[in-house]
Order: sequence, then structure tokens, then C-alpha cells
Amino acid sequence: MPRLLLKDEEWSKLRVIMLDQGIYDKANLRMTVEGILYKLRVGCPWRDVPQEFGYWNSIFKRFSSWSVKGKLSKIFKSVSNKSDHEWTFLDGSIVKAHQHSSGARKEAETAIGKSVAGNTSKIHLAVDSMGLPIHFEITGGEVHDSKIAPELRELTIHKDCDYYIADRGYDSETLRRKIRQLGSGPVIPRKRNSKIGNDDIDWCLYKYRHLVENAFARLKHFRSIATRYEKLKVNYAGMVSLGCMLMWLPM
Repeated sequence: MPRLLLKDEEWSKLRVIMLDQGIYDKANLRMTVEGILYKLRVGCPWRDVPQEFGYWNSIFKRFSSWSVKGKLSKIFKSVSNKSDHEWTFLDGSIVKAHQHSSGARKEAETAIGKSVAGNTSKIHLAVDSMGLPIHFEITGGEVHDSKIAPELRELTIHKDCDYYIADRGYDSETLRRKIRQLGSGPVIPRKRNSKIGNDDIDWCLYKYRHLVENAFARLKHFRSIATRYEKLKVNYAGMVSLGCMLMWLPM
């Protein structure tokens, strides 16, 4: 029997959330979920998912359906509803796109772009004060962090957020101004050639930015996230949602 990923108490918690999202409680639901998580963890082709989890095509169809309908994203949002929003950390990380991720139909949204590393995608991630994910966006690898930052900010607004912390890739006076308008403070270093300087930066708080980098490190333990195999953006986002969900389940 292949190794399972969910403990009994974690499955009990997840099962209730899945039923709330309208997912039918079939007799093999847990093994179907474990089959999807096996694929997430080892990064194998769907056809190589062990038969103990069920027929591989049925598992893939359930995963694809839940991804397209946004149910995996909603499950992630549900388990992360107790986020600590005092500090919000932003960062982006490039993911290499495997050759098997090519070949999607022309009109499909893939979020695969050309960068220095070749065909890549980028995960733009926001984490809370505990370093746990609260939102992410998937783009092509060539998309600069500062372009997606306003959208991340809009989607992570919370009345209790005191600071938004990010690296120099998010250096933008427009972004700083909008953060201040929300009643929060930006902790974003300016570029080295800036004439304004960084005298207003709380460097002690900035050092905690490693929390978002740690979150990326944990997500990339899952090989289907560390290397992109999915052809469609919505399916890769489903994999990232599952990884984020697994970080929250033990909480």
C-alpha cells in the first residue's frame, strides 16, 4: 500500500469542508483525495498513480473538475480563514515548466511564459504573520512582481493589517501610496539608485520576510509544484491550492 499523506484527524477536518463545497461523499472519496495528493507529492504522470487509490482516469477527472469549478481554491480559503493579518508578506517564485506541460489548446489559459530559465510560470504568494499562505496568483515566468502586487494587495486587504512587507522587486511609490491609503504601512526597500533612500524602513521587521521564502520552500517539497507538469493554468493552480491547504490542515 502506498504511503498516505493525511492523518485521520486531518481527513475528518477536510471531509467536512469538502462536503460544505458540495463534493459528494462517495465511499472512495478519501482514497481519491489521497491519489490526488500522491500525484502532488511525487510528480508522477497521472497514469502512474497506484491502483490502490482507484482508477487513474477517474482520479484525474475528479481533480480537473474540482479545479475548474474552483472548489480546491475554496477549500484552501476555508481552511485559512483564521489567518493572522497583522503582517502580510509578498514574494514571487519562478517554477520551471516541464515539456509535458506544453500542448494545451490554443484558446486555453496556460500562464506559461518565456524567461531566462526557458518556459516558466511564477507563483506570486502572500503569507500572514505566521508564514502561512493566504492568497496566490499564477502568471507566466516573465511577469514582474510589481505588476501583480496591486492585485495581491487588493485580495489580501484586512482591517487588522499593519504592514505589507516585500523585497525590492515591489519598489513602487504608487504601491506604497495605496498601502498607506488602506491604513497600513509599506516595508519595501527602494532600489540602490533611489534618491530618497531607505531611512524610513523598519529593517528589524523586514528580516521576517524569510517567512514567505520558507512558505515557498515548503510548497516546493511537493514535486508537482516545484516543477510544473499541468498544461492548464487552472489545474496548476489546483495543485498549488492543495499544497497551501496541506500547510493549514494541522493548524
